[in-house]
Amino acid sequence: MSSPAPEAGFYPRLAAESLRTALADTPVVLLHGPRQSGKTSLAQSIAEPLGYGYLTFDDDNLADAARADPVGFVADLPAKMVLDEVQRVPDLFTSLKVAADKDRAPGRFLLTGSSNILLLPTLADSLAGRLEAVRLHPLAQCEVERTGAGFLGELLSGRFESGAPHARLGSELAVRVAGGGYPAALARPPGRRRDWYRAYVQALLQRDVRDLARVAALDVLPRLMELGAARTAQLANISDLAGPFQVSRPTIRDYVLLLERLFLVELLPPWNLRRMDRLVKTPKLHLCDTGLACALLRVSEADLAADRELLGHMLETFVLQELRRQASAGLGELAFHHFRNRDGHEVDIVIEHGARAVVGVEVKAGGTVREADFKGLSKLREIAGPSFRRGVVLYDGERVLRFGEDMFAVPLSAMWDGA
Repeated sequence: MSSPAPEAGFYPRLAAESLRTALADTPVVLLHGPRQSGKTSLAQSIAEPLGYGYLTFDDDNLADAARADPVGFVADLPAKMVLDEVQRVPDLFTSLKVAADKDRAPGRFLLTGSSNILLLPTLADSLAGRLEAVRLHPLAQCEVERTGAGFLGELLSGRFESGAPHARLGSELAVRVAGGGYPAALARPPGRRRDWYRAYVQALLQRDVRDLARVAALDVLPRLMELGAARTAQLANISDLAGPFQVSRPTIRDYVLLLERLFLVELLPPWNLRRMDRLVKTPKLHLCDTGLACALLRVSEADLAADRELLGHMLETFVLQELRRQASAGLGELAFHHFRNRDGHEVDIVIEHGARAVVGVEVKAGGTVREADFKGLSKLREIAGPSFRRGVVLYDGERVLRFGEDMFAVPLSAMWDGA
């Protein structure tokens, strides 16, 4: 079954409750995530009934006025304001800090931003203790289907019922992976989504990059994005990424960090409990949306279905992003990693839940699961010891299957089908 189109109505967002909770007890709340992920719609849907005013710094005249006199600009604001795309006026943060100190009322300012200001210590420190950040991702499949984040809760708690039926995806798997999660892209027919994604990247790199940094070789960034898409779910080797370009490795590293600030790529850190020497300590590179990645590579749903190796890498990124998006429902303190050691054992996704609990997720595009598919998860269990809670192999099958104590094969569709 294909995903419903966004015209069916405003999608319920998993981050909404976290946003309401933050506004109830924190003076400054930042809703941040990539452009076109739905930040403005979510912010206005929550803030407008509460009497908030609204200003956007995508208005160049307004942004110029705020830069010219940030103190006066903030002083003239009413009691509760939504300030959209606040990363365009970084000089405003000191004035917001002063205003929040004068009036500590919860929910004084709701900010939205399309770059991660928390990666900039000077800006983040200026609002330390006064700001709570809520991350908004593109749509999760469970948001598209309106089924909620039940799967991640089951994964963390281990409430899997052996034999429970779910739908096999088949050709639908490539359609979902290539579609991604941006609402404006999903509103288009599948054949037109690629054009939207490519125009999106071009506009983003031309405008937001210029706001954030002086990039000497601006033409490198879209090509670097394409290379990153081709290497999604693989170790982030800066030397390999720098190879095709006539720029230095430190420059490429800076460009990757810039793309990370724009929520376009993610560096998934390694899991290295007790700093064991034989664990690989290189992060994995993931694009932050598989629809975007497929568009950059000019790969259609049919192309993806025909290339099993590429589908495997894209599917790993797809699952990671689905789990990250479900985590925005406020399921506790979660940290995402990958695991690999020098003996060839690996686990695609490792989730730390709270201080100790460890859950491993391995991803398969095929419809069969064998005991050998749990090799990496078994090694993770051995190393993690009592912290290990369970291991799951996600596969394109129809039933939940138990493979020993705390080991399960679970259909991919269970992530959103609500069964």
